[in-house]
Amino acid sequence: MKSRAFLEEVRRAPGLVRAVLKKIEVSGTAATFHLVTDVAYSPEDIEYARGVAQKYVPQGFSADVRVLKSVPDEAGVRRAVAQILKTRFPGIAAFVDPDDIAVEIDAGGGRYVVSVGELERDRMAGDGVMDAVSAELAKSFCGTWFGEVNFIRKERGEIEREAPPEAEYVAAPRFFPVEEYVPVDGAKPSHAIYLADLVKEMTGVTVCGTVSYIEERSTKAGKPYFSISIADATGQLRCSYFSKKATVEKVRAIKQGDSVCLTGDNELFNGALSFRAKNVDFGRPPADFIPEERPSRPVPARYRVAFPAPVSDLVQGTLFQGKPLPKEVTEQDFVVFDLETTGLNNSPAMGTMDHIIELGAVKIRGGQICEKLSTFVACPVRLSEEIVNITGITDEMLVGAPQVGDVLADFYKFSAGCALVGHNVQFDYKFIRYYGEKEGFLFDQRQYDTMVMSQRTLRLSHHRLNDLVDYFGFTFRHHRAFDDAFATAKVFLELARISGKLG
Repeated sequence: MKSRAFLEEVRRAPGLVRAVLKKIEVSGTAATFHLVTDVAYSPEDIEYARGVAQKYVPQGFSADVRVLKSVPDEAGVRRAVAQILKTRFPGIAAFVDPDDIAVEIDAGGGRYVVSVGELERDRMAGDGVMDAVSAELAKSFCGTWFGEVNFIRKERGEIEREAPPEAEYVAAPRFFPVEEYVPVDGAKPSHAIYLADLVKEMTGVTVCGTVSYIEERSTKAGKPYFSISIADATGQLRCSYFSKKATVEKVRAIKQGDSVCLTGDNELFNGALSFRAKNVDFGRPPADFIPEERPSRPVPARYRVAFPAPVSDLVQGTLFQGKPLPKEVTEQDFVVFDLETTGLNNSPAMGTMDHIIELGAVKIRGGQICEKLSTFVACPVRLSEEIVNITGITDEMLVGAPQVGDVLADFYKFSAGCALVGHNVQFDYKFIRYYGEKEGFLFDQRQYDTMVMSQRTLRLSHHRLNDLVDYFGFTFRHHRAFDDAFATAKVFLELARISGKLG
């Protein structure tokens, strides 16, 4: 059906000059064209439209026309704009309240203006969002519709720049004793380092935790090795272990939920810190083990530069939506976060640290996405062409952005009392930890990695964030911090729903 040609011909009738084709109903060999117009029409207009419609139905079909007069009002158009954003652009809709949409109606259609903050303006202005909204409006309302984005600066009060007193904290790594040791390789470790403290090069160090994922693989030469993920009360670790002939069967018997010790070296490999396990043994933390807290600055009394705002997951249910979330999710709070950075160096052991240029986070409470925190971060160096191409962030967009210390003070407040969640969470966590410690804020929360959860739960060839988003049928704008955090939060909830657990 050539609906555009049909409408062009129908609109030659005086009463149907701005008619909209709402729908076509087919019953047997009868087709009914439902038109909407906002001006008075006559029986002659309807009869003319029937004649036009008859030309556009297959031979042997009869055509009828029904016309409804509808004059758009501001409230109706405002609701339609909000619904289109909610359906077509959920990541953007999370930033827009109904009160942010203004509508002006004129004789030829109308104009709508969406008022948003600085970060949201870039999203709204890009990717053809406004053109798509206008096209959808034209399907429901007569006339021509134009959309604009209005930038509004929110009143945030005066930013305090006076630094709090220096915090007294111990930078040395923490250890706990290994109990219930059972040899496999026989490394005989007595103490294990907290996974959260494994942030620099170390040799002959032991980590100890619960196996969350283990898979046997083979080298090109056919030799078996194991990909293992473990978690303790402070963090997670993924590594590879090349088994020995004498112990390979014992290692094959290790399963999810077992508590093991991995002894090896935390070393640079291909420009990044990587743990190389040389020995595997059984062992666990003490039964009453509670992670030792490091002294930190107190949680700031108020936000300074990045301010939380309400947000909700408006659309995009999945096939698994009917399954209940485990109590582990509904009875604790989580902050899902993502960063955009100037590069991949997240450890001072590899040279000059790269910089954070954007932080996005959402809070999950009671199993529901409820709050967001999103901000650019000032950068002392020019962005490379590669980073600009990947993220869409330019040097100009960072002009006037808050300093990393102020941003992380606000993020520390936002995430206080919450577990941290990310996709390949250790990459971003190392940036947060490094720059946080420089300000005296120590991010020591339990972490959950959606990549590990996916490897444990789904049978996919790849477990990248965009692979999981496609699997669950979500949409998002990759390589922007808030969009990635929002998508990761949705993936986290779905993986927890499918598996029925977090550990």
